[in-house]
Amino acid sequence: MKPTLLIALLLGMAIPAMGETILFSQQRPGVLPAGWVCGVTGHGNPNWTIEPDSTGPNLGNVLRQSGSGDFPWCVKQDVSLADGFVEARFKPVAGREDQAGGVVWRWKDGNNYYVARANALEGNVSLYYTTGGRRHTIRYRDAPVAPGTWHLLRVEFTGPRIRVALDGKLYIDTSDKHIPGAGAIGVWTKADSVTLFDAISFGSNDTR
Repeated sequence: MKPTLLIALLLGMAIPAMGETILFSQQRPGVLPAGWVCGVTGHGNPNWTIEPDSTGPNLGNVLRQSGSGDFPWCVKQDVSLADGFVEARFKPVAGREDQAGGVVWRWKDGNNYYVARANALEGNVSLYYTTGGRRHTIRYRDAPVAPGTWHLLRVEFTGPRIRVALDGKLYIDTSDKHIPGAGAIGVWTKADSVTLFDAISFGSNDTR
């Protein structure tokens, strides 16, 4: 069974009616992915680049964050979703302060968006909203997040309802109204996390 289908069944939500998966295997190493913009919420010097990695799920290039900053992010600006899903495979590689990988949605700008993340050092999954450049905790749950291992993080969002799953298991099911409307999607890290991303999928849910 395909992972996307399995997770949709586990979450008890409708299977996406339409979606897109981004792979980096055909993009040139050493630069940002085409059509993406990267930055940091707060301060720091993030370094997002496409790099070769034979351990990835697609045995090709991956998106790597190897700099540092409060909350580095990289988003696909030409996507605009209000209700739907976003998921990414990520691998926490290194970091003394944090080893985190996350996904963002309803991204308005670098100071206003939702983010869900998993952290290998803390062993948990967390959900936040960021407004005015400040991150606010909605909920977190303990979860096994092995370092040096590829994981699948998925979020489904419809109106105020948000569900977060890691490796096919639902950890957070809650509601929040702080950031309504459509926005971009992307990926996220924290502090000195060195994290790899691949197979980033997104789309709308068939809620009929």
